[in-house]
Amino acid sequence: MNVARLAAPEPGWTSYADVVVVGSGIAGLTAALRIRESGIGSVHVVTKDVLSAGSTQWAQGGIAAALGPEDTPEEHLHDTLVAGAGICDVEAVRALVTEGPAAVHELIALGAQFDHSPAGELQLTREGGHLRDRIAHAGGDATGAEIQRALVAAILAAPDIEVTEHALVLDLVPGEGGGVAGVTLHVMGEGQRDGVGAVLCRAVVLASGGLGQIFSATTNPPVATGDGMALALRAGAVLRDLEFVQFHPTVMWLGDDSRGQQPLISEAVRGEGAFLVDDDGKRFMLGQHDLADLAPRDVVAKAIMRRMRESATDHVWLDARHFGEDKWQRRFPTILATCRAHGIDPVVDLIPVAPACHYASGGVATDLHGRTSVPGLYATGEVACSGVHGANRLASNSLLEGLVFSRRIAQLLVEELPARRDPAPDHRVPGLVAAEARAELQAVMTEYAGVLRSDSGLALGEARLAELAGGAAEPGTLAWETTNLLTLGAALMAAARLRCETRGSHWREDFPERDDRAWRGHVDVSAVEPAPAVEPACPEEGAERPSRRVETRLTATFHPTPTHEDDAR
Repeated sequence: MNVARLAAPEPGWTSYADVVVVGSGIAGLTAALRIRESGIGSVHVVTKDVLSAGSTQWAQGGIAAALGPEDTPEEHLHDTLVAGAGICDVEAVRALVTEGPAAVHELIALGAQFDHSPAGELQLTREGGHLRDRIAHAGGDATGAEIQRALVAAILAAPDIEVTEHALVLDLVPGEGGGVAGVTLHVMGEGQRDGVGAVLCRAVVLASGGLGQIFSATTNPPVATGDGMALALRAGAVLRDLEFVQFHPTVMWLGDDSRGQQPLISEAVRGEGAFLVDDDGKRFMLGQHDLADLAPRDVVAKAIMRRMRESATDHVWLDARHFGEDKWQRRFPTILATCRAHGIDPVVDLIPVAPACHYASGGVATDLHGRTSVPGLYATGEVACSGVHGANRLASNSLLEGLVFSRRIAQLLVEELPARRDPAPDHRVPGLVAAEARAELQAVMTEYAGVLRSDSGLALGEARLAELAGGAAEPGTLAWETTNLLTLGAALMAAARLRCETRGSHWREDFPERDDRAWRGHVDVSAVEPAPAVEPACPEEGAERPSRRVETRLTATFHPTPTHEDDAR
């Protein structure tokens, strides 16, 4: 499949900043605040909706860190490596768990109000894959909303951080001699900066979140259309481990026809003692794993799918009736209200649940300081693949990743903020997919690249996506988003088809076992340009030399990683 830049009008306005941050969740706003505090230059935050939109506000469970008196970063590291199924970057995980407690305390100092016990101690709970109580939460099950509130308040109190809301970033502006010179974006509003424009800068920090809308059902908000991953791929960055899409095991099942964002039933509910049962009332997680209902998410999701297939049902049940009204109101008020809004009272009813797309463990490949393979481009949060999640993210590590690696990017930019590059001509062929293709695209991804995958299914899926890519469309937000989703769908299928094993959240029915000998490592996807045709050295006098229009194609490659002593099974 060809990978083209997005077809769009030429920028009608231009502005300047030292650093552009794309995204306004925990990763983006932390990066903006830390860069501003460093004093290295001006910061411009661009967000697709309002500042408070995005995935962070929907995080229910909490943020994981070794904050308890008996907990240690080494124990947190161990649990993360176990969940990551052998391909975590150990040094990235070590940075996460070592720097995590201080990062959480900085967040508290910023104004985030976490739940405390009557004695004044930080309340910590447990989620799947954790062997300690290390999940800090706020408002019972409204942790993300509280963190987002505190960060937005800090941004609004910093008048020297420019914010552009309702703006979709389209593509990176190539710089002379390579690297990034800025971004093009479309502002969906009226004023001096409406329509397509450009912000030229010295560095771009992608913090644009995940790709959940690539599937028919997801816990992700509507803005999660993978825009940052797609534009990075088009600009030459490497995408890593895209096949590892985490399907949250307990998403409220609303019926076969339900599409888009679905209600999440937090893992913390099971952490407090809820358990899964099938139609016969049997606790089927017992005997599946030492941690039973609190096993890592990939284990629980696969067990649910197996039970659904065995019983020919479209969901299982979560039983938390023993909590009683008081505990539901105190610990999970948001989930309680959501369930009741959908006609389920978890105080007396079982909750119907099934796996749905939740988190992309892969993304734009970065080093330990957020650098990508494109000079001047950095990435943090869900859009990035920092190496901490491996094949399956440990519960509540995502908020911590956004904190820790955004701080690391800010620290790095103090030392090596790139020089400003002049914009270079963009020779990539423009293209676009019709917005009407989105529903079919999501259906194809759900059917062939969902929880269960096989070579034959992925091959059919790739062919279907290629057919969808053959159309044309007028520029506009829905078409731009659909094009990004199709680009990432093709990249994800290529990665999933290449990895012939089952590992973490990647489940191949035709290769049901984990194979460390052959597949311990990473799958990288990149957009490769063919060799250019040789042009005449001297065109005829008076003739204009034609510009080279470059068509690029996706390629997926496997890179083995060395065995390390810290790997845990």
